[in-house]
Amino acid sequence: MSLLFILLTIITTLIFLTAVLKISPFISFILVTILAGILLGMPLGNIVQSFQKGIGDMLGSILVTLTAGAMLGKLVAESGAATVIADKIIAVCGKKYLQWGLLLTGLIIGIPLFYNVGFVLIIPIVFTLSYRYKLPAVYVGIPMLAALSVAHSLLPPHPSPASLVGTFQASMIKTFLYGIAVAVPAIILAGPVFARTLRHIQPQGELPLVEHTVAAHSLPGVFNSIFSALLPVFLLLTTFLLSFIIENKQVIQVLSFIKEPSVLMLLSLLVVSITLGTQQRTSMKHIMRTYEAGIKDIAMILLIIGASGGLKQVLIDSEASIVLAGYFQSLQINPLILGWLIAAIIRLCLGSATVAGLTAAGIIAPLMPHISADPNLMILAIGAGSIFCSHVNDTGFWMFKEYFNVSIKDTFLSWTIMESIVSVAGLAGVLLLSIWL
Repeated sequence: MSLLFILLTIITTLIFLTAVLKISPFISFILVTILAGILLGMPLGNIVQSFQKGIGDMLGSILVTLTAGAMLGKLVAESGAATVIADKIIAVCGKKYLQWGLLLTGLIIGIPLFYNVGFVLIIPIVFTLSYRYKLPAVYVGIPMLAALSVAHSLLPPHPSPASLVGTFQASMIKTFLYGIAVAVPAIILAGPVFARTLRHIQPQGELPLVEHTVAAHSLPGVFNSIFSALLPVFLLLTTFLLSFIIENKQVIQVLSFIKEPSVLMLLSLLVVSITLGTQQRTSMKHIMRTYEAGIKDIAMILLIIGASGGLKQVLIDSEASIVLAGYFQSLQINPLILGWLIAAIIRLCLGSATVAGLTAAGIIAPLMPHISADPNLMILAIGAGSIFCSHVNDTGFWMFKEYFNVSIKDTFLSWTIMESIVSVAGLAGVLLLSIWL
């Protein structure tokens, strides 16, 4: 049985279980992982070990980050800070240009912030605007999420593109500037332009993380609201800039420690517990109840993310990704398109944009001395390919579906198409730049 047929069977089965039979994605991932291991010839004991390792690795790296972000987001919503920020956005941009304001906000937040953290932080703002102005949540949120996706995949100092800069020995500054040139038209197409077709998509019930009524006198100030909601951004930017200024090794170690996502979010949560909690005369008992409610909102999401990590690990341990990528090494094709294609294929099969990007980079990097391609543009091509066609094996797909409470069909019609537009438009931008440079 060929590897391509096996991978197609795995993806088709996962889609069938979740979309047709309506089985919980968590259970579906477990069943499909077992099927994948058997079809790929792994011993049964190794399948279990790989699945457990995948869950541990996935949740171990993001559990604190996601839960702290969910708690912070819940407090931002219940304290009224999200309402204050939403009002400020409307005042500056107006309802007519709301999506453009959200797009810019998403891009600014996304450059320094990890995607999952940025996703959780912007949800209260999106939902508050949706309720207040009676606009579909998907219509409001897609531009900001498109900007977050672009920053995650294309713009250093975000971890994935920054790591590719090292792999290809490229220029961080050039990659960033080229990335901005590619990103702007991509997010305009995938954001405000594409969102016009999504006004009909409605949630299947109530949206989470939003408190509908907050007493006017208890609302925090504008500065406090923005500072608290974006505190992780400010902390990361500050530590990033100080790391270039300060030469003391001990101080640099402290800054590196603070920049760790889990530490960053935990520090932010402690500060926000004061600025939006006790400082607003809210009891600590009520704050903790708010945090408990925030964790409950993402409980199923955490299970799905963990199970998807198990499937990813089985595919990696079976070396399916390496064999699959090897199929494309001998193809006669534009190097930039080849880099995008390898990343896109691995993304389709594994779901992880980071794994897709790093795997594609590992294949292309040894070929760079023998091909005529700008390393900075190759990074962008691979980054664009790594977010192509997000579907049921991607954690972002399920985060979008669960948070926005839409059907799987509507998730495909909104989230999946948005990610694909960003990916294809990104490749087109890279190819245009390659002509001019």
